[in-house]
Amino acid sequence: MKTYTKEELIQELIKIKEKGWIKNARHGNAGGVGNTLEDLLGIQENNLPIPNAAEWELKCQRLNTTSLTTLFHMEPSPRALKFVPQILLPKYGWSHQEAGTKYQDTEMSFRQTIHGQSRSDRGFMVIINRAEKKVLISFDANSVSEKHSAWLQSVDKRIGLGELTPQPYWGFDDLFHKAGTKLLNCFYVQAQVKHEGGYEYFSYEKIMMLQNLSLEKFLEAVESAAVLVDFDARTGHNHGTKFRLRQDKLPSLYERVTIIS
Repeated sequence: MKTYTKEELIQELIKIKEKGWIKNARHGNAGGVGNTLEDLLGIQENNLPIPNAAEWELKCQRLNTTSLTTLFHMEPSPRALKFVPQILLPKYGWSHQEAGTKYQDTEMSFRQTIHGQSRSDRGFMVIINRAEKKVLISFDANSVSEKHSAWLQSVDKRIGLGELTPQPYWGFDDLFHKAGTKLLNCFYVQAQVKHEGGYEYFSYEKIMMLQNLSLEKFLEAVESAAVLVDFDARTGHNHGTKFRLRQDKLPSLYERVTIIS
């Protein structure tokens, strides 16, 4: 595997940009934009071998996409309660759309993508409590949409309509440690995409160097709905709680942004 200094990596990325359209090296792979770039650089997945430097990652994204990027997985505290499968799913879940067909009649679902800007139509929201240094999940029955009135009545029977007790949360220190292991510093590359003859091609257009992940900027991104919390659980399986990012918002999380090309 090749090793690079930061300066050598920058020059290599510029050379790749100048090549123009490049065939997807992982045909049929949704992550091909990053895998193709890693192959061109001769590096292993998500591992930038830059000796004698702080940890770096390579982040790639397609331009002009509305899809969310998963930053990391992290279950809320108190962890011992296994809050999602033990409380949110059985007490606040609803019938899975494939219950009785793909799954058993009793299959339940708790799929919510929420943030700190406004409440979801089922009354859930992310709250930043800076005094307690916690990112909390909140429920407000008064904010539930009329279309979910039958579900709300079932919640009332199961657990009542008050605030979540206890409230699931992520401590600032734990959250920033987790984010820092994935996002401390990174080279961020965005690519245009086209399809010809049944194949996908990438043109690597934008290259940035992002340094010093900021906890405060991360929290502000949660409050502005640039970062979202995604629950994806059903009776048979908890797919994990994810922190996800909107298109083009990654640079807003860093103290220092250097546009390379």
